[in-house]
Amino acid sequence: MSKTILSVDDSASMRLLVKMTLTGAGYDVIEAVDGKDALAKAKAGGIHLVLTDLNMPNMDGLALIRELRGLPAYKGVPIIFLTTESDAGKKGEAKAAGATAWIVKPFQQDQLLGVVRKVLGS
Repeated sequence: MSKTILSVDDSASMRLLVKMTLTGAGYDVIEAVDGKDALAKAKAGGIHLVLTDLNMPNMDGLALIRELRGLPAYKGVPIIFLTTESDAGKKGEAKAAGATAWIVKPFQQDQLLGVVRKVLGS
């Protein structure tokens, strides 16, 4: 059975690139346009990993992680930040909120897949 990844980004082109990379490697991808949209889709269940941008309208990635970590079903689900931010302070804040990993955009497809496979144990 393939793993389902929730991809959260306000950029349609970034969501498309992530989706093409992940589906090409055999993953199922659910897309969300911001944290609020992602939270609603995550509550439906069946998500094995969350890949989120940091800076988004309505609800940013940090707020999304805090909300997800408050849900029993998401205590152990890996959450990866995929963002243009590389600030050490933001990384610390993300780790404290419950982020599993951090990838800076633009990303290499092999890099993204390597991190996804590592955190999913596949």
